[in-house]
This record gives sequence, C-alpha cells and structure tokens, in this order.
Amino acid sequence: MMKRFLKDKRFIISAGTLLILCIAAVFASFIAPYAYDAVSVGPNLSPPIKGFWMGTDVLGRDLFSRILFGARLSLAVGFCTAIFALVLGTITGAVAGYFGGKWDRVLMGIVDVFFIFPMLLLAILLTLLLGRGFFGIFLAIGMTTWVTQARLVRALVLQARELPYVEAGRAIGLTHFEVIFKHIVPNLLGPMIVSLTFQIPNNILTESFLSFVGLGLQPPYSSWGTLANEGFRGIQSYPHLMIFPGLALFITMIAFHFLGDSLRDILDPKSSIGSHTGQ
Repeated sequence: MMKRFLKDKRFIISAGTLLILCIAAVFASFIAPYAYDAVSVGPNLSPPIKGFWMGTDVLGRDLFSRILFGARLSLAVGFCTAIFALVLGTITGAVAGYFGGKWDRVLMGIVDVFFIFPMLLLAILLTLLLGRGFFGIFLAIGMTTWVTQARLVRALVLQARELPYVEAGRAIGLTHFEVIFKHIVPNLLGPMIVSLTFQIPNNILTESFLSFVGLGLQPPYSSWGTLANEGFRGIQSYPHLMIFPGLALFITMIAFHFLGDSLRDILDPKSSIGSHTGQ
C-alpha cells in the first residue's frame, strides 16, 4: 500500500502542497512578518513591493501576513466541519443502514428534511441564527454537510451487513455496537476518507462564500473569504487585493481535488478503473 502512495505523483504533490499550507497556517504567528491586525505597517494600498511582496490593504496591513492568518481560519473551518460531518453522518448512516426498518425510515427522513433545502441557503440561515463567529459558522456548515456523509455510509453499510464477516460477528455474540463500529465501519474507511478529502474544500469554499457576501467572520479576523470580499471592492484599481486571496483558494481547491482523486485510485483501484473505462 505504501508503495502505491509513493508512486502516485498526484498524491505526493497534492499532499505536499497541503502539508505546506497547514504548516504555514499553524505557525503563522512565527512566519508572518506582522500580526493580522497590525495597521500602518506599510504604505496604504501598495502593490507588491520589497518588504510587502503581496502588497498592503487600505489600512496599510501586510497582505501576506493576513493571508497566512486567514489560512489558519479557512483551513480550521474546512477540517473541523468536515470531521463533524464525518462523525455525525457516519453514526446516522451506519445505524440506519445496519438496523433498517423504523430506524432507517426515521433517520433518513431527518436526512431528507435537511437535504430538501439548498445547502447554501440553509447555511446562510443558520449563520444568521447562530452568529457570525467561528462557532456559528462551524455549526452552520457542519449541519448542512453531514447529510451527504450519512447517505454514503448508509449505502455502504447496506452492502456490508450481508457479508460473511458480519454474520460471523453476530454468530459469536458480538453486540450490534461492536459489529457496526469495530468491524463494519473500519472496513469502510477507504471510501469515507476519499469523501472527506472532497468535503473539506467544499466547506472551505462555503465559508469563503459566506465571508465574501458579508456573513462570515467579522473584522479584524481574516479568512480568505473576508480578504476576497475586501479586495473585490477595489479590484479595478488594486487587483492584488483580490488576486492573492483568490490564488490561495485556487491552489487549495486544486490540491484537495487531486488528493481525493489519487486516494480514490490508490484505495479502491477497481472502482477507479471502472470509472475511467465507463463501466
């Protein structure tokens, strides 16, 4: 398995890129030349120059420093909401798929209720209700994305519950909890991890959109979405304010996309062959 990872150039490049972004976000306080809210550290609205190689904003704040700190918030929202959706969706989907009957109807009925509403509109509504801080955005995005994970896990568990190892577990007296979470779910980690790698960039993009339309984090805190929102107002005269946050988002989205594709091919080569050949 390890050889597959090392031989896949897409995985190495995408994983390396994301690792660098995560390290930069975690150690932003040490890497960034200035604090995210430090004003008048340079000339106002300066294009990229020596000492400020991404330029400055209207308050003279270093854009490079703000993008580094923005990476911390954007990636934190993406990872935390994806993990929240993974846990809630896995529990819901696994219980519904394993027990079936009333459990399936009730739980998937709840999933369908959430699925009826457009995800973005529901996220906006929940953001308004829960607040525009990190916790509010975390819950708003998490509560709108777990349904996809629940449906995926339910479909996988419906297939797995009829396999011999599940019947053997029941035969030796294992509890339903042990069968589900110690035997079925661990065998489904491959598809779940692949799903997670696609969910994280979607959540980052959702947070960026909410911040872009003014429903995200409040100043002086910065995410890539808030920086893009600030830059959009002066894009014609000061394009660097929009280009660099947009470039950070673009690189992150592309890296996660290639990481998900490579993981799918490595963890489930039969599925990838079928998808590529159209079978």
